Amino acid sequence: MSGAALLGILVGAGMALLLVRLAAVERRLDRVSRIEGKVDAMFDHAGVEFDAFQSVPADVKEALDRGETILAIKRFRHATGASLKDAKEFIDELRRRSAPIV
Repeated sequence: MSGAALLGILVGAGMALLLVRLAAVERRLDRVSRIEGKVDAMFDHAGVEFDAFQSVPADVKEALDRGETILAIKRFRHATGASLKDAKEFIDELRRRSAPIV
């Protein structure tokens, strides 16, 4: 078997594996979306209003409202003493949770 044929087989197998893993991730995302919908329905039924910004310092919320993500991360770090990684993850999660559902 030539080197080019072997390379083609390896690339094809790699692509197939990648597509299988991507399909698994998409299934998980669909499941999470359904769970989020159920939680929202339970909140509505119980009369509970979710506020993603409840425990966020006011200056961090203000920076996020203006779309200044980096400033929000800096302010969150200053207010909490969090590491850069933890602050970025928190702000990213906060942005994701507060994004309008499409």
